[in-house]
Amino acid sequence: MAVIRLSLARMRQHPFSACGPDWKSRRSWLTMLSASLLLIAGLALVGQGGWIHAKALLAQHLLEGAFSQTIATGQPVKPWPWADTWPVARIEAARLGDSAIVLKGASGEALAFGPGHLDGTPQAGEAGTAVYAAHRDTHFAFLAHVREGDEIRVTRDDGRMFSYHVTGMTVVRWDQPGIDPDAFGHSLVLTTCWPFGAIQPGPLRFLVHAQLMG
Repeated sequence: MAVIRLSLARMRQHPFSACGPDWKSRRSWLTMLSASLLLIAGLALVGQGGWIHAKALLAQHLLEGAFSQTIATGQPVKPWPWADTWPVARIEAARLGDSAIVLKGASGEALAFGPGHLDGTPQAGEAGTAVYAAHRDTHFAFLAHVREGDEIRVTRDDGRMFSYHVTGMTVVRWDQPGIDPDAFGHSLVLTTCWPFGAIQPGPLRFLVHAQLMG
């Protein structure tokens, strides 16, 4: 009994002694394991970001082919068999040399592959305000470098091309964009999340406003 009491007393004084004499090595091993898991998680996030960009780039190659066929045939052509959307336009920033194929609709799934033409807004060239949206870190990353006076070209799926000149930029809340699709004139709005370079989503949107040239 005295031996048992002595053993319990030692365990109370040194609570980790019950783990055996190599607790320090185990603690070191656990520390290394935790660091390794954090490293793997970090690499996974980096890889995920790389995959998002790779997917966006690959999708644009497929969309280019589908858009060319759409113009040639006059019929909507899906970029892949299971797609629930199709190309409706090409947007080009003349000075910057950037371009992207636009999909019908602006659902989250569509925006993973390209800019989307917001339903309920007119096509480019028509009266009112045509609105196109895309992610800030992929297809509309170039909006961070747009300046007033820049030319934005939009080629529709019927082959007609319209040129707009940028008149200004604004930052607004997503639920208060102040865009009237039925406004007088022939306007264009390109919109993406703001600020550029942010990782987490936020309530602000960056709008590029443009007017039809000629």
